[in-house]
Amino acid sequence: MSPQASGIDLYASLEEKVLMKPGEYRLIPAGIRIAIPKGYEAQVRPRSGLAMQHGITVLNSPGTIDSDYRGEVKVLLINHGARSFSVTNGMRIAQLVVCGVMRAKIVEVGSSEELEATAREDCGFGHTGV
Repeated sequence: MSPQASGIDLYASLEEKVLMKPGEYRLIPAGIRIAIPKGYEAQVRPRSGLAMQHGITVLNSPGTIDSDYRGEVKVLLINHGARSFSVTNGMRIAQLVVCGVMRAKIVEVGSSEELEATAREDCGFGHTGV
């Protein structure tokens, strides 16, 4: 919606409105198919306005669309709000961001002792103070 926006708006493509009760999730079609170049992916991300105003977000955020997928783009929305929410045809429901993908070389090791040591080691889930 703006010249510097990194996301492409996705719109609901519905024959009739979809009522989402609190806690309910629904797969909403966007009415488009895309061809993403090899080495890239498309990420389906929530719209901040829907999240802030209604508690509506993308359940598997960010949803990934691989470069070899050719089906219709669909958005898995969830209602985390306190009230029911109507998704209507043409409503902006999410955004699509195209990103490069780096391929990692996976090397299997027999034990954690074979990995390079770090100061953090296996401390996680809040260990860094967050």
